[in-house]
Amino acid sequence: MAGGNDIDLETRVQRARNLRTGGILAGVVLGMVGMAYASVPLYEIFCRVTGYGGTTQVATAGADRVLDRSMTVRFDSNVNPELPWTFKPVQRSMTLKVGETRLAFYEATNTGSETLVGTATFNVTPDKSGLYFDKIDCFCFTEQVLRPGETVDMPVSFYLDPALADDRKMDGVTTITLSYTFFRAQDQSKARQLAEAPVDEKAAGGAKR
Repeated sequence: MAGGNDIDLETRVQRARNLRTGGILAGVVLGMVGMAYASVPLYEIFCRVTGYGGTTQVATAGADRVLDRSMTVRFDSNVNPELPWTFKPVQRSMTLKVGETRLAFYEATNTGSETLVGTATFNVTPDKSGLYFDKIDCFCFTEQVLRPGETVDMPVSFYLDPALADDRKMDGVTTITLSYTFFRAQDQSKARQLAEAPVDEKAAGGAKR
């Protein structure tokens, strides 16, 4: 009789262990799923806050001061092969004071035969300068839609944060490169809407806007 009780007790202990193990594994799985959903926005927030990977900052107004320190900003452009556009900076570089708000332009032309939506990714090099490169306004914040043959000037308003003067890692940096790459957007609904809309004289024939 006692032996039977021992067996029942052992069975109950084993079941409890199995349930606890199963609960732990289920928690791990749920945690991994949660991290999968949160990883992209959390990573974007991390990059935005730290400038990691050359991620630039977003500002709503200009700097509160301008320093007597000049730096050069170079402008770079790239286009993914799936997007039949040409894309280039209007100016190759500019020299500005740290804290000074400046306006630069890029130019894009749809050289293909259909209306397309393009979206731009961006970064700056050296990567450590991303924390101090502030954009007030940029074409990269919205999707761009171009008809066949259409050319558009796209502005970017920016400044270099005066706080970079307090970062010893930025002491040897005199040139920062702002680089954009245009891709064909997955959602082409805006392109279909524009293609179906009447084409006015200004937009026809590769007009520039």
